[in-house]
Amino acid sequence: MGSFWFGPSVFLLLIVGCAARPFYPLPSKVDARDRLPLQTSRPYNVAHRGSNGELPEETAAAYMRAIEEGADFIETDILASKDGALICFHDVTLDDTTDIAKHKEFADRRTTYEVQGSNITGWFSVDFTLEELKTLRVKQRYKFRDQQYNGKFTIITFEEFISIALDAPRVVGIYPEIKNPVFINQRVKWPDGKRFEDHFVATLKKYGYKGSYMSEDWLKQPVFIQSFAPTSLIYISNQTNLPKIFLIDDVTVPTQDTNQSYWEITSDGYFSFIKQYVVGIGPWKDTVVPVVDNYLQTPTDLVAKAHAHDLQVHPYTYRNENQFLHFNFHQDPYAEYDYWINKIGVDGLFTDFTGSLHNFQEWTSPLSQDDGDDDGNAAKLLHKIATLVSPYRKG
Repeated sequence: MGSFWFGPSVFLLLIVGCAARPFYPLPSKVDARDRLPLQTSRPYNVAHRGSNGELPEETAAAYMRAIEEGADFIETDILASKDGALICFHDVTLDDTTDIAKHKEFADRRTTYEVQGSNITGWFSVDFTLEELKTLRVKQRYKFRDQQYNGKFTIITFEEFISIALDAPRVVGIYPEIKNPVFINQRVKWPDGKRFEDHFVATLKKYGYKGSYMSEDWLKQPVFIQSFAPTSLIYISNQTNLPKIFLIDDVTVPTQDTNQSYWEITSDGYFSFIKQYVVGIGPWKDTVVPVVDNYLQTPTDLVAKAHAHDLQVHPYTYRNENQFLHFNFHQDPYAEYDYWINKIGVDGLFTDFTGSLHNFQEWTSPLSQDDGDDDGNAAKLLHKIATLVSPYRKG
């Protein structure tokens, strides 16, 4: 997808200068009229926490890498600091993906809170100011992924995340999640008396995000707002008509705010209700196609049911590593993409490996092959297929 716009020198500056100041200008000054538009002809490539298969999740580098690799949307989780700053971070605790344990000055902040009905112990972002959070360094979540960038990048703010998308060389959408709103509203109090959701929407409006799905305004600055909490989605529907996605967890997990079961929120009756507020659902992929002993079973009717209610389906999460691939795909992530796009018929995919999904779609999309040279295209396609297969061929 074009040239490598995030060059080595910029990457080095990110590493060296991440502690000194925000690396991105706020707000963006790039004119969208000068950029290539968002592709809308195939399922969306959603960079789950950035290209976090390669770089530590939810960092500037992970998002910039995802854009360079061809992401349609960069996805993030929004939490809040003690002083009400909105930050990009997945877990309510800082333990697993930062170096917080090395900061002796914060040792006494470790505590236990109830989150979604469970007692969780750790260092919570809601107990730290933004200035304190910026002293931490982010690390890779999984030990089997590249560890060389651990400690190189800071936690970024929602505004910094938005600026990365707005300063991209083409139109790139954002896909922020209102993360754990019940917990955040319990623990963080803003001086103006407003809720977490109010500040979330205000930030989007500040940077010009507006318009319903596929409207002219939306196409200039695309965004999907996502949440596992239906009451949050309904609440913000009174503030913005930006498209929203209702996230759906495992069949055993009730909704965090309304305590509704999976079976209730995936019923025809509930889809008829929630479609007034959302344009789609984001289910965990194993609820779409059940898995037993790491083998896929017969697909459910969830996608067909959602489509019948004119709801998009954006499942999560697709990962290249063998430990995440079901046996049916024979250690081949491209086979998994083919299954979900061409057999299940989803409308978007959350992936940790943006480049892999982009390559698969570029190499298999009819629109990507048509340059008027049929013989040349055939040869190119054969070469690309060989390239696809070779890294995953068994020895």
